[in-house]
Amino acid sequence: MSYVPPHLRNSSANPVSAAKTLVNGNSDHFLSKQLNGSYSQFASAKSNNNNGNSINLWNAGSRSSGNYASSVPEPVSPQWQPSDRVMQLNAEQVKEVCMRLNVDATVPPDSQPAPAPIESFTDMNLHASIMKDIAFHGYTTPTSIQAQAMPVALSGRDLLGCAETGSGKTAAFTIPMIQHCLAQPPIRRGDGPLALVLAPTRELAQQIEKEVKAFSRSLDSFKTAIVVGGTNISEQRSELRAGVSIVVATPGRFIDHLQQGNTSLLRISFVILDEADRMLDMGFEPQIREVMQSIPKKHQTLLFSATMPVEIEELAQEYLTDPVRIKVGKVSSPTANVSQVLEKVPENEKIDRLLDMLVEAAAQSQKCSHSFPLTIVFVERKSRCDEVADALIQQGLQAASLHGGRSQSEREAALHDFRHGPTRILVATDVASRGLDVTGVAHVINLDLPKTMEDYVHRIGRTGRAGSTGQATSFYTDRDMFLVAQIKKAIQDVESGNSLTFATGKTARRKEREAIAASKDSKLTLSKLSLVGSTAINVEDKYRHMMVPAVGRKEGSADDAWDD
Repeated sequence: MSYVPPHLRNSSANPVSAAKTLVNGNSDHFLSKQLNGSYSQFASAKSNNNNGNSINLWNAGSRSSGNYASSVPEPVSPQWQPSDRVMQLNAEQVKEVCMRLNVDATVPPDSQPAPAPIESFTDMNLHASIMKDIAFHGYTTPTSIQAQAMPVALSGRDLLGCAETGSGKTAAFTIPMIQHCLAQPPIRRGDGPLALVLAPTRELAQQIEKEVKAFSRSLDSFKTAIVVGGTNISEQRSELRAGVSIVVATPGRFIDHLQQGNTSLLRISFVILDEADRMLDMGFEPQIREVMQSIPKKHQTLLFSATMPVEIEELAQEYLTDPVRIKVGKVSSPTANVSQVLEKVPENEKIDRLLDMLVEAAAQSQKCSHSFPLTIVFVERKSRCDEVADALIQQGLQAASLHGGRSQSEREAALHDFRHGPTRILVATDVASRGLDVTGVAHVINLDLPKTMEDYVHRIGRTGRAGSTGQATSFYTDRDMFLVAQIKKAIQDVESGNSLTFATGKTARRKEREAIAASKDSKLTLSKLSLVGSTAINVEDKYRHMMVPAVGRKEGSADDAWDD
């Protein structure tokens, strides 16, 4: 039988008829096998499924053999050790390395200490083919997140990683994942993947897949599949059924393939949840929980998140076992190497101001014989995205739009032209605010500010990546004053060297909306009080004589009150 969704899994219908529906309802060669065993066997399977041990039974139909579940190879836990040089480091030396890398690794009480960070790929004792591909791409020294996260992942520990944008975390989990897969028994046709990466958006999934292929280019038989919406599902089906080592997917489309019986979770022993906070924001929590509850018990999980809201903490407590928590840099804060400018611009003048700014930048670039600096312009709505891109093109600037209303091929073409030319300006909605890693973005412009500080951090994180410098310019109006106050405080904190902290996640954003509403109500109340007070004073001053008793008033004394 194939993967069974929860609403069918817990159905009160007759088990035998349910089984017939699940088996006969799918005509392909993966699902057309006859039900093995008696009713009692099926009832036993269903009982085990409801006790949380579902996957070894419900995914047993991914191959033609009815006894496939019992023949699934046990995952291998590679015995990894770093080089002797790293093994000989004492506690003081490890502490010095952590301080130099600005990395903090903590473990739960009564857990083994975190492996020491490693500042050289050679000292990580990686597979020879991976080392060959690292050298091919010209990588020499691990970034801070790589230096600490890779030893943790290679040692088989669960990991909760939080690092600022552009820190190189994709390679930090990609390389250990490939090494893990190479230690497993070979994939057979009809097997599910050995490793699964879940990401919130198509663009981020494509970027991760590109990284996986970069570090497995020397492995001829090593296959990776990308499973996302907006692309041909039949091609994905063929790839999955042929057998792949790694699947990089968005949660919704991956669940679709599970329900269709195109793949299974039986052999997964390595799971990555990347940009987990964003996945929760987008409503993927039920799909994430469904996958995590269904994979075999023996597995390793790495969870990466740019922010650490309450929801992520809860997810980590539920699905990670004694994780090593890694924090690099000032997480959830604007990076110090991004110069931030706030400019108040009336709503109806924003596009004109943007055109003036970019036309002037183009003139300066031409004068200095330099190419126009790569620029991303963030806007609030899809329609405004196209409007701004068209206005820029009319000014002779090379611009393209990127938003959810464009087809997948159009989005890929826009990104390709932005990465490799000729496009120099990308006008985008928040679809590009996370995970999009384009080398050399010099300027981020918020034509429309986002609703939250969290989204602002991710937007400006598209520049100043991997140690480079960048610029962020944000236009704002009176309606943005609550967020502007937060940004100004963040800039002050960064400039003074203080650590900026602020709450993130759904709960925090709800409280933030409540605070904004309360602020507006308070201002409105003050405005009304001010208006009432002002009117009373004016009336009293102008018509004070009318409040004086008639006795003692001289004839004609009221006439002056009507003079203008």
